[in-house]
Amino acid sequence: MRNESTALDGGFSAPVQDAQAVFRAVMDAMARPATIVEIRPPVTPPAPLPPIIGAIASTLLDADTPIWLDPTLGQSPEVGEWLVFHTGASFTDQPGEASFALIGDGSAFPDLDTFAQGTQEYPDRSATLVIAIEAFDGGTPLCLRGPGILDRATIAPRGLPKDFAEQWEENTQRFPRGVDLVLATGDSLVCLPRTARLIAREMEV
Repeated sequence: MRNESTALDGGFSAPVQDAQAVFRAVMDAMARPATIVEIRPPVTPPAPLPPIIGAIASTLLDADTPIWLDPTLGQSPEVGEWLVFHTGASFTDQPGEASFALIGDGSAFPDLDTFAQGTQEYPDRSATLVIAIEAFDGGTPLCLRGPGILDRATIAPRGLPKDFAEQWEENTQRFPRGVDLVLATGDSLVCLPRTARLIAREMEV
């Protein structure tokens, strides 16, 4: 029998302090692209929504931010109810209309250019993708440079599409348009703003 209290449970126990801590972690990660930032997710959302993505969503989403869920998350009514109750956000089934996209399967999301890109005049009208991945090592190494990166930074996220490097290169070429990414797994996150340019790609390990 379905537990009707699921949507009410598992939110921030100290909403102001918890949201502030998560917000600082995300902003720190966005200011230092490709740097792993750890947080202790202070929420317990229903599966299959990862706690760290639930915490980020609870911090960044509100009634003015339409969100798109990938099939992994969208197939769960409990996930949708939990997000609505704890964020007030509404849903869209069109990726291009979403301000945020929550992605439970990082290896199988639509191409980056499917999401809102913003405009030359209003680049802030683009989407932010919050993506669950497997790990921050073991994937194709990506060497990046840009604002907030000292010389260069290399990460090897595992659990992204095979053509991610090509997609990311195209995304940065659309600057100031383009999407921003938050990669998350366990209790760690890495941000890739559109300013983080791919300068080298090593052989897949």
